[in-house]
Amino acid sequence: MTRGAPIPETITLHVPFHVVKRGGRQEMQLPDGATQSRRTDSTLLKALARASRWKRMLETGEFATIADLAEREEIAPSYMTRVLRLTMLAPDIVDAILDGKQQPEGTLAQILEPIPVKWEDQRTKLS
Repeated sequence: MTRGAPIPETITLHVPFHVVKRGGRQEMQLPDGATQSRRTDSTLLKALARASRWKRMLETGEFATIADLAEREEIAPSYMTRVLRLTMLAPDIVDAILDGKQQPEGTLAQILEPIPVKWEDQRTKLS
């Protein structure tokens, strides 16, 4: 635009994308080759932090059993057990979660499902 030219009232911008569901939310996904900054999944990050904290509390003997710790945290022992599984994730999967670069399938609900113990099998399941 040049100085004296009128400013248009409407500007149309075309951005190619499609909408995908991720963890119950809808997210825009850009076409292949386009860079997309990912936001970290705060629910997943919170679960990772809780899992680490709970594991440390059990390992140090602060609580003798998962049931004791779950009672103090006022949550079901079965849920605590599922969240504690996150401490067995492969380091590169944890790094991807921390960087917000996990696969769209890498939601908390998916990761709380029983996961393989072997890291290679985890990578296959979560990719």
